[in-house]
Amino acid sequence: MADNTAAQPAIGAGRDVALTNGSEVAENQNGQAGGRQQAQPQQSTWQMIKGIAFRIFVFYMIMSFFRKSSAPSEDPAATTEDGKSVATSKMAINLFEKGMLMDLRIYISEQDRFTQFNDSSHLFWELTDLEYGDWVGGPNGDGSYTVSDFVDISEETMNNGSLYIHIYFTKSGYSPDPKQKGKYAKRYTVSMSKRLNRFKKRHFTKTKNLLTGATEASLEDIKRAEEEGPTQIISHWHPNLTINIVDDHTPWRRGSVPQPLDELVTFHVSGDYYPIVYINDYWNLNSDYMPINETTPRLPLSLTYTPISLFKLQFYAAQSMRNQWSMILGEGGEGDDDDEQDSLKRAMLETNPYLLALTFVVSIVHSVFEFLAFKNDIQFWNNRKSLEGLSVRSVFFGVFQSLIVLLYIMDNETNFVVKVSVFIGLLIEAWKITKVVNVKIDTVNPYLGFIPIRFEDKSSYTESSTKKYDMMAFKYLSWLLFPLLAIYSVYSIIYQEHKGWYSFVLNMLYGFLLTFGFIMMTPQLFINYKLKSVAHLPWRMLTYKALNTFIDDIFAFVIRMPMLYRIGCLRDDVIFVIYLYQRYIYPVDLKRVNEFGTTGEMHIEADSQTAAATDGAEPQAIAPPKSKEEKKKD
Repeated sequence: MADNTAAQPAIGAGRDVALTNGSEVAENQNGQAGGRQQAQPQQSTWQMIKGIAFRIFVFYMIMSFFRKSSAPSEDPAATTEDGKSVATSKMAINLFEKGMLMDLRIYISEQDRFTQFNDSSHLFWELTDLEYGDWVGGPNGDGSYTVSDFVDISEETMNNGSLYIHIYFTKSGYSPDPKQKGKYAKRYTVSMSKRLNRFKKRHFTKTKNLLTGATEASLEDIKRAEEEGPTQIISHWHPNLTINIVDDHTPWRRGSVPQPLDELVTFHVSGDYYPIVYINDYWNLNSDYMPINETTPRLPLSLTYTPISLFKLQFYAAQSMRNQWSMILGEGGEGDDDDEQDSLKRAMLETNPYLLALTFVVSIVHSVFEFLAFKNDIQFWNNRKSLEGLSVRSVFFGVFQSLIVLLYIMDNETNFVVKVSVFIGLLIEAWKITKVVNVKIDTVNPYLGFIPIRFEDKSSYTESSTKKYDMMAFKYLSWLLFPLLAIYSVYSIIYQEHKGWYSFVLNMLYGFLLTFGFIMMTPQLFINYKLKSVAHLPWRMLTYKALNTFIDDIFAFVIRMPMLYRIGCLRDDVIFVIYLYQRYIYPVDLKRVNEFGTTGEMHIEADSQTAAATDGAEPQAIAPPKSKEEKKKD
């Protein structure tokens, strides 16, 4: 067995190689990714983590439902070299024993299948006498080796061609070339290939100032958008890549390897399996990719070889499976959620591990609260019989707000899952309309001149003072809302670029709702103030939403996020604190009729009669609630 530091570098002539150990070379070259895109509100890191946690929960449930049977399956393709079938019930072992010496050769080629072993110009890196399972070798004693160099590319690669990396692990002294008789053994040759460049979509959005016609986009981008369309596929390059070989000797049975490892474990015809070689680019951030074009004839490349445990490999494999599920569920193709992935990776790299673990746990709790708030909101409106004390106009405004959001995301680049979720939210808001007003078909006098329906207020809304206070609240609110809308629209048309007047209206309304939408929560406060009661509110739903808002507040000042998002969390808290204050100052009115037509006094009287009946007294009939005329006489 060779010494732990016996591995020596052997590379092609004329290359300047730095054999070091440590972090990968960080070369952040900010090549412009395309034409100027429409400005969209950015999601905070906390929102990203909540979304990832919720998706992990959903993917786990889906995988649990569709999990394959653990029973071993016969593989007819498993045969020996002489054509005899192999029994798949045997427990397979790793073909590379612990401590076995091996050689590493890495080739760079434009072909997806490499055969030019005799051409030394393709050899990028060679390490000899590596010890399998060595965690203390290398320059810094952690088992890793690093090489940095430049790759010369052809004109075809500069014009959206492909460039591949081919990795070969062989037993020490053996060759990966099948033509080398006596030096090649398939049993001791492990190979892996991967395309180094990444094709990403570049979106061109033709925006301009609607008043002056000026735009910040370059003339080249405008011309390219007109010639090639709004979307262009461009090859990108990242200067860092990690080569992992898994140090694990778990006995597997062919056909029973659990997901997602079953896609990584390769079996030999003898029934045993090869060690897993994993090309790891998980920590390559989207912001570090640079476009490949005629100005980049030489590309920097830093490779790191290091062993990896099976536990850590499962984490990376799970992330790869998540990307596959994202494509299946219609969340977009490669690169569509790069910003979201970058935010999660930065949070994992920059956040304290204990705080990060707490964040994921709280994210799950946050998702549960969101579901409970949604469920109780549906139950509240479904069982509601009386509209006394509830703002009907706020329900109609909620439909308008959901419609604007849906039209906005339809006008911009958004994945399919978000569109479906917003559309479902719009349907739920529209369903609430049927609970607050009577909807009737009227072809004679259509609504707005073309919608053949008619809305009639329900008696519980008109007979009480709720309608008068609701109209009064929206009148006062309009005095504040319309001037703010006018100011925001002037700002948007002067200082922002838009695709057209339709996009301007949608962007202006969407931005206004994000900034001042919380004002629409105030009419309910006004109605509560006038009625001196909060008994009509859906307190369960409000409580769950308030808990989520308080969770957002805590992490808004712990995790890095935009200041506007922090202010948004604070303003929602102010509204709910006012709700709590109103609940405190307005005691329970036992004479008020609830949605079931009973009062608190009737329930108290019924309880007392039930207690009297158990003592032998004869129960008395419950008096119906008094009318308004009787109350006036009293």
